[in-house]
Amino acid sequence: MRTGVRIGIDVGKARIGVARSDMHGMLATPVETVQREAAPGADVARIVALVAEIEAFEIIVGLPLNLRGEPTLSTEDAVGFAQTLADRLAGAAEVRLVDERLSTVSAQGQLRQAGRKSKGSRAIIDQAAAVVILQHALDVERGRNEAPGEVVAPSEEQPRNEETP
Repeated sequence: MRTGVRIGIDVGKARIGVARSDMHGMLATPVETVQREAAPGADVARIVALVAEIEAFEIIVGLPLNLRGEPTLSTEDAVGFAQTLADRLAGAAEVRLVDERLSTVSAQGQLRQAGRKSKGSRAIIDQAAAVVILQHALDVERGRNEAPGEVVAPSEEQPRNEETP
């Protein structure tokens, strides 16, 4: 198992749930919910800032697929967001797409069991979904002894931003 902090991302249309792992890649915990494009590029900038603050070496972005493993309406959005992150980070941290089937459903169920109502807990659900995505990726890596999902390579035409970690 590789050591180092990872960040998990649940990309939604209105909000982005963010989670992080411990240094040993054993446990995922919630970090925050980022508003989606509150200002142009602000959501990506916040994730990039979190990568620097937390000193993450890898970002796991949930890839929304249907139960048959086929793309959904949200798939293109998540892939585009992952590509934008990979371009902005330009190798400072690796971005990976990992199958996230049923992560939000699982997160809602866990919160319900904990006595939280989903109506007022949307931001918490986003964070909990990011925790589910990241924990799944950590468990897969531990079980297979290989990095999970697929790497999103930075676009070649994107120059490295000097502000990027």
